[in-house]
Amino acid sequence: MSPFLMQERDGAILKVTLNDPDTRNALTDTEQFEELVALSNELRTDYSVKVVILTGAGASFCAGGNIKDMASRSGIFGGSPYELRESYRNGIQRIPTALYNLDVPIIAAINGHAIGAGLDLTCMCDIRIASQKAKFAESFVKLGIVPGDGGAWLLPRVIGMPKASIMALTGDMIDAEKALEWGLVTEVVPEVELQQTAYDLAQRIASNPAHSLRLTKRLLREGQHMRLDSLLEMSAAYQSIAHHTEDHSEAVSAFLQKRKPAYNNK
Repeated sequence: MSPFLMQERDGAILKVTLNDPDTRNALTDTEQFEELVALSNELRTDYSVKVVILTGAGASFCAGGNIKDMASRSGIFGGSPYELRESYRNGIQRIPTALYNLDVPIIAAINGHAIGAGLDLTCMCDIRIASQKAKFAESFVKLGIVPGDGGAWLLPRVIGMPKASIMALTGDMIDAEKALEWGLVTEVVPEVELQQTAYDLAQRIASNPAHSLRLTKRLLREGQHMRLDSLLEMSAAYQSIAHHTEDHSEAVSAFLQKRKPAYNNK
């Protein structure tokens, strides 16, 4: 099987493409799960990567689970109820913990359909930009199943519980403009402009020091479930670390000297 993830590096920006257009980039194989988890583990210690762009090859971003495999009860959908439970726990459920907890900022460039687990995958990212052709659905209920990959936790945190309830309980599809209206995406652009728009945003993010990007993303993540006083304590600790980095000193010097900073990730 060819690698599911196609990687392209441009300086501090890593573009990752889900690369199985024949299945609309369906998430259905253990090898795919392993690739996503392995990439997350690599990025944890590679401070030369400041931002990731995640997109899909072909006409879709990600179609979620492969329905043909569901029908034949094969692959990850095979076995007894106990075996299926373990298949989810040790398979696709490793992706949300790996990606959501990754300190490197991730931009989802949603080029087409993001359905089921594909929609949930976008919610594991920090920022979502959509093509005008993008479509979204939390469609599990239409197949008589439930969000098995964390969607019931992820989606309400992105668009709020009322709208997440509509999507999850109807399974209906929404278009890019509705996704923008509901706050699921921050921007909708013509298909031909999607990758460049995502790249331009990635460049703006990558112009900042790696340590402050990672620490800031961690604070944003922790702030979603911590009390304010606990987050303030964590912020004070992170700030004391940031103040003693070389990149902080360089940022201050560059600001005062009205020049472009030169960071060294230290």
